[in-house]
Amino acid sequence: MSKIKMKLKPNKIVFAVASLFLYQTPAMANEITLPRIDVIGVGEHAVAKQPGSVAIIKQEKLELLQPLSTQDALKSVPGIVIREEEGYGFIPNIGMRGLNPNRSQKLLVLEDGVPIAPGLFLANESYYSPRIERMQSIEVLKGAAGLRYGPTTIGGVINYKTKDPEQGVKLTTRVGTHGFKLLGVDAGGATPSGEGVAGISVVTSRGDGFRSNGFDLTDIVAKGGLQIGDNQWLSAKFSYYDNEINTSYVGLRPNEYQNNPTKNPAPNDYFITDRKSFDINHEWDIASGVKLNTLLYWSNLTRDFWRRDIATRTANGTNFVACGIGSFCMTGRNREFEMLGLDSRLFVNHDTFGIKNESEIGVRIHRDTMSNKTVRSRTNPNARSGELTGDDTQTASGIALYAQNRFILNDKVAITPGLRVESYDQRRKNELNGISGSASNTEVIPGLGATWQFMPEAQIFAGAFKGFSPAMVATAISGDGIDQQLDAERSKNYEIGVRGASNRLTYEATLFHMDFDNQIVNQALSAGINQANGGKTLNQGLEVGLGYEFGSGWSLDGNATYVAVAKFKNNSLAPDGNRIPYSPKLTSNLNLNYKFADFKASIGAYYVSEQYANAANTKMQNAIGTLGEMPGYTTFNLNAYYDVDKHWSVFGTVRNLFDKKYITSRNPDGIFPGVERNAEIGASYKF
Repeated sequence: MSKIKMKLKPNKIVFAVASLFLYQTPAMANEITLPRIDVIGVGEHAVAKQPGSVAIIKQEKLELLQPLSTQDALKSVPGIVIREEEGYGFIPNIGMRGLNPNRSQKLLVLEDGVPIAPGLFLANESYYSPRIERMQSIEVLKGAAGLRYGPTTIGGVINYKTKDPEQGVKLTTRVGTHGFKLLGVDAGGATPSGEGVAGISVVTSRGDGFRSNGFDLTDIVAKGGLQIGDNQWLSAKFSYYDNEINTSYVGLRPNEYQNNPTKNPAPNDYFITDRKSFDINHEWDIASGVKLNTLLYWSNLTRDFWRRDIATRTANGTNFVACGIGSFCMTGRNREFEMLGLDSRLFVNHDTFGIKNESEIGVRIHRDTMSNKTVRSRTNPNARSGELTGDDTQTASGIALYAQNRFILNDKVAITPGLRVESYDQRRKNELNGISGSASNTEVIPGLGATWQFMPEAQIFAGAFKGFSPAMVATAISGDGIDQQLDAERSKNYEIGVRGASNRLTYEATLFHMDFDNQIVNQALSAGINQANGGKTLNQGLEVGLGYEFGSGWSLDGNATYVAVAKFKNNSLAPDGNRIPYSPKLTSNLNLNYKFADFKASIGAYYVSEQYANAANTKMQNAIGTLGEMPGYTTFNLNAYYDVDKHWSVFGTVRNLFDKKYITSRNPDGIFPGVERNAEIGASYKF
């Protein structure tokens, strides 16, 4: 797999793209909705059809909140907890309902219905997150309905929806503390007939980082579509992402955090990501009540992580191996992923059994490949080449069949059973010694959901489903090519909730119970098997989201998640009853908003209770800061947005208003402090 570098000057990209659209373009007379796979859908009844907890972050709210990243925006969703890493959300760590947020492994993350993890059956770890600046909304779905979208839906499904092309050109700029600079352009136009549209979104951003860990980012998305006859639509999207971040797995040690929390503890470490993707969507209205959606997707991601080798760790800092003395001093853990898939769904509305039915039947064919190389240098602390000491190739292919039927028993009650069958094969080969191995698995995943609109202002929803996450190739097959005979990780999930609106109040509250087992743990067995399924956890609690309009422009919205139980049980990892790491008991978010004419502002508070860094629930901090309780914290944000006229908009934000000092993580190697106080101001102009 070759790597194509597209390192372009950010300002030249922006202004070259803008110049293409500054000439008069035809008006979009017949607005086209580009086909894509939505997790929740559009329309006033879309949410009411879902037999599970639902959240939609709309564009107006994104404008007001001005989040740092997609994961920052998700703080406004009940059930979600965020573990910050480098500060800007480039490497996302998102957890749901008490599941460990490490690399977002226990949930499925999509962009326009397409998986963005580097590999569904190789590594469901998030090394990349699309930029929030090019999103028009975010969908979050929990419960049985998530089975329709793939494996690893134990926590839920997140779908980032990119902006559709709009007529004209909009330029955006932001500047802020810590050397932050952003320049962006959104441009779009239509064919003279109005049957085709196209657009591009470009974001370039640079900064010094919150811990002197600078970054240089370019994110480009081009998309378009056209109507084919009276009943078919076609869309295509290409994206390119390049980011070089001076970040590390090494955190601060206790004395460093106490005396200099903004220090970069590993100035030679770099996380370099390059991603390209392409997808094509086709929608065909075959007949009244019969529609076929087909999605073809491809992505290529390279993730080079260069890190200095560690000699010793003390309370005062991390000492690295010196270069030029014969020992390895710099290591590149460099991976390249390629994903290819086809997802086709048939929707049929029918009156079988004398009642209304909404059926969905689908198939997905998917393939992952990964090249995993370890390159080490003895001489250069800034090396990007060296001796090849590891070379591992992994492949996986799978086919999934799924079906669900929504039985609409009357105008109040609907029942939705569903079934997914996921079959996949995994292979691993050590390219240095030729040893290879394989594994395979077939998983049957049922689900059942129901909704009851028992009064106009309230709907009860409930669901039960089996969640599963494939064993990743690196654990399913040992380095010696031995099948570890691992089952997939599984859970039994149940939830019941109520949602609705009454006068000025909107609300949703959900009780959830997640009985999770088959966690993969180290355990020496015979015949070369050194991993085994074992360990169980139980998560249960309550999540609530509320919104209230006071009148005169004032409103309040917020959410809270109380994970009453997030414990190990009958588990070799930890004593029974110990709390799962990075599972705070209470997380909440509250925003007071004001809107007058074209001006809107908000002040928000975000609270996270104490957490543990390890399964042993160690309370006292150890000498090097990797263990110990992380105290709870509250941060405040202040935001404002003003549409001056139909062309100009100005906006600004202050995050962590009172400069709260807090620990967000001790994983994987030391203390990672939360984002300190920072401010941004910006403006946009639409031609």
